[in-house]
Amino acid sequence: MLAGKRVLLIIGGGIAAYKCLELIRRLRERGISVRAVMTKAAAEFVTPLSVSSLTGDKVFTDLFSLTDEAEMGHIELSRDADLLVVAPATADLMAKMAHGLANDLASTVLMATDKPVLIAPAMNLRMWLHAATQRNLETLKGDDILVVGPTEGDMACGEFGPGRMAEPAEIIAAIEAHFTGAKPAARGPLSGLRALVTAGPTHEPIDPVRYIANRSSGKQGYALAAALARLGAETVLISGPTVLPAPPGVTVTRVETARDMLAATKAALPSDIAVCAAAVADWRVAEDAEQKIKKKPGEKGHKLALVENPDILATVSQLKKGRPQLVVGFAAETEKVIEHATAKRKRKGCDWIVANDVSPASGVMGGDLNTIHLIFDGGSEDWPILPKQAVAERLAQRIADHFTDRTSDK
Repeated sequence: MLAGKRVLLIIGGGIAAYKCLELIRRLRERGISVRAVMTKAAAEFVTPLSVSSLTGDKVFTDLFSLTDEAEMGHIELSRDADLLVVAPATADLMAKMAHGLANDLASTVLMATDKPVLIAPAMNLRMWLHAATQRNLETLKGDDILVVGPTEGDMACGEFGPGRMAEPAEIIAAIEAHFTGAKPAARGPLSGLRALVTAGPTHEPIDPVRYIANRSSGKQGYALAAALARLGAETVLISGPTVLPAPPGVTVTRVETARDMLAATKAALPSDIAVCAAAVADWRVAEDAEQKIKKKPGEKGHKLALVENPDILATVSQLKKGRPQLVVGFAAETEKVIEHATAKRKRKGCDWIVANDVSPASGVMGGDLNTIHLIFDGGSEDWPILPKQAVAERLAQRIADHFTDRTSDK
């Protein structure tokens, strides 16, 4: 079915470029013809001669070398293939694609094509997690660009995390899925499981211009949803008001109030895993005003009647039917962190509580670091101070280990 298909492979400048040699070989084994375009930086990692010997065709590198009538111009080059594959898709290439820049052969070909494009991102984890890269990713997805990876693991820079280019076999699977219309098989220790994550604050209206809220940024919940998705879980994120981009591979439902969040959470069930990371407002005004509340001359204060909001964590934890197999709550505490979080776990009925110190001196609320204590039935774990992304990866892996252990015990 794949024999006779034509792929134009655009090789970006990154250490992962070496994987393209194996990718070319595997494509050719399947009867797919491959032409290659290399950026100037890509030639620092693999030689055009190596790529040419595997494709059996000329390698194109320079925009201004395509001026001879006998040469294939960039317009023809961009439209002669059935599929364009960008691997590795560096942060620079993704930015150029997202913003319509065309200042070299690779970016010009991508701008000039009318054929489907598949990218395999690869970069340092900080670059991958940068807000600009995530915005560009969402833009590209909105432009119907296909994406495979990245995965997480050890990197050439010595760090560990998401940003590794998908392996050639995974890219091949994505290419085959494109041509056949089949969905690639899910991978990862949480494959086949559904995860629900709540994140961010809630805004409880007082009147049309004012609301009750808190300092939550949503960063921890967003990072956790992305980490669960990378481990293979079908992940739904219920998000309060934030400015964060949707995590890759995650279905996002945006809400405003606690009641909205509860309704969206119930609608997302059933789920195998529920992680309630949102900082839901405990109270709302009994009745929000239809018009802006005006300050009256001489008025020394204004009283608001407050009522309790629904308890989403307790509601999910205490479900008689359809309760997730693992319910994880978060406890943001300013004092007696472990003591208060332990009591909260028992009171709410959840399986685990992730307790973090959000006292003013910690800088956690809205910041990028967390001090975590994972509390469960019969014990607790004290984690070192970690970036929120690292907390997410560690907690997601802990969840994966929990389900692996349950499976092995059966």
